[in-house]
Amino acid sequence: GGYGPDGGEPGFYRERGLRALPVDGPLAVAVPGAMGTVAALHRAAATRPLAELWAPAIAAAAQGVPCTTKTRGDVVELEERLSQDAGLAEVFLPGGRPPRVGEPVVHADLAATLRTLAADPGAMYRGALSERAVAALRSAGAPFSGEEWALAEQVSGRPALTGSYRGHAVHQTPPPTPGWMVLQQAGICDGVLAGLPWLDAEAVHWLASAARIAFTDRYDGCGDANDHWRALLTPESLASRRDRISAGEPLPGAPALRAGDTTSMAVADGDGWAVSIINSLAFTFGARISVPGTGITLNNRLGRGAYLVDGHPNEVRPRRRPLHTLNAWMITDASGRLRHVGNTPGGDGQVQWNTQVISHLLDHGADPATAVAAPRFTVFPGSDADVIGQPPQLRAESRLGPQRLAALSDLGHDVRDLGPWGAGGAMEVISIDPNGSLQGASDPRQDGTALGH
Repeated sequence: GGYGPDGGEPGFYRERGLRALPVDGPLAVAVPGAMGTVAALHRAAATRPLAELWAPAIAAAAQGVPCTTKTRGDVVELEERLSQDAGLAEVFLPGGRPPRVGEPVVHADLAATLRTLAADPGAMYRGALSERAVAALRSAGAPFSGEEWALAEQVSGRPALTGSYRGHAVHQTPPPTPGWMVLQQAGICDGVLAGLPWLDAEAVHWLASAARIAFTDRYDGCGDANDHWRALLTPESLASRRDRISAGEPLPGAPALRAGDTTSMAVADGDGWAVSIINSLAFTFGARISVPGTGITLNNRLGRGAYLVDGHPNEVRPRRRPLHTLNAWMITDASGRLRHVGNTPGGDGQVQWNTQVISHLLDHGADPATAVAAPRFTVFPGSDADVIGQPPQLRAESRLGPQRLAALSDLGHDVRDLGPWGAGGAMEVISIDPNGSLQGASDPRQDGTALGH
């Protein structure tokens, strides 16, 4: 993700009577970072030009993509808000109504923008397209200068974070992502979950407690401009938190899961290359505003991720990227061979569900289909700026069974039943057998799919 606006000092928002950043509209927007990242990946490893790679997507946008049940539901839920933006209304409310399931949703302006970006991805950050975006935001009251917009074109590849779990190396995305939180939770639970029955109440309690600790640690000291997270991954730190759970100490309330607009993919080929990638507008339809004439829907990453809390390391500041929820992972074995690739959308659920799935794969030898469909649970609240301070809950799918849910209540969790498949997420996993065969699975909770060729 990119920076918020150069004029976005805390005083700017307080002068407008705000106690927290808005979660939609122009003041919620951060500079889009996805295009700079895609361009960097393409320069580093691609074998075909972007115009060729994106041709099917451009054609689909121009001709229309069949509306899914999920998309129609999102449009119906936010119809009034979408109707207030001409660009979004043109696409998602054709003829003034939500599209029917199966009806083509045409993204004509976006198709033209994608053609421009395929020829030069940097056009997102300089030239006419970027000038149009910045001008639209400035006219709507967001204090962008344009200079912070241009900076997002230059993506410096930071090395992956690597931790250990069950004799494997788990590779995660660096800050401002929360990849370290997965490594922390895994480090706390390493050596414990393998000795417990799969998904019994004690195992769920350990995973939920580790997640609660990770969110508290994140709020207490983490920001894009510091490396507080490093101290949280030391053997001493992990051991101290493991001891707290073992001793049955009461866990602190974390400082929600919200529906979002996130796309994730895991891809592996026969030559041993793999990509785990995730990108997001944050909430569904992001900031619920678009750049006129471009088909680009703007994110609400700043409003969702940055705090209006004096002196906090994640306080909104110019040239400070807000912490966010996106993270992606790969796992290699002791010989350095790639074994698993995956990720999921789902806001603050991501670091929790990724940890759960890694345990399913490594502690219990689950295949991808079993791992992604396993009963899921989530501690709430997490780190979203608009939910910090709400009462802590453990939100769990009913497929864990009434006995386990009751046992978790006895262990001190305020358990909320989400129904059989209601936890959220859209986990994608590919596992690579030592003989080179691939297995893949996509989460049954969403519209994803696993494809082999």
